[in-house]
Amino acid sequence: MTTIVEIAPEPSAADLDDVITRLKNSWTAKITMRRQSRVDAGIKSIYVSLDGERIARLSVDQEVTCDVKPGPHTLRVHNTLFWRTISFTIGVGEHASFMTANRECSLTFSMWAYVLGTNIVYLTFDREELS
Repeated sequence: MTTIVEIAPEPSAADLDDVITRLKNSWTAKITMRRQSRVDAGIKSIYVSLDGERIARLSVDQEVTCDVKPGPHTLRVHNTLFWRTISFTIGVGEHASFMTANRECSLTFSMWAYVLGTNIVYLTFDREELS
């Protein structure tokens, strides 16, 4: 009796590169943008973009979480008057969280309310430390 054993062909360099590429594409990280600060004035939307692509428009007490590829990124927020940008690097499986808020400043309130009929809302934007 003869036993036939099939031997799988050796993978080519292209096959191995394809496996590595698919594996790298499956690696993800997460970022969360929150607008849940106690000092938020509660007015005006905050627009969020990641690497030049708009990802959210946040109202008070909202947050958005999205998957991103590990590596360097640029997160930008604005309230149509002030712009803030943070560049950061995130690794595989990491979760970065950022807090943003529109904040009133009482010192400028009366001056701007008188001159423009409105108050200027300052934009704050910081990375949070996750525990």
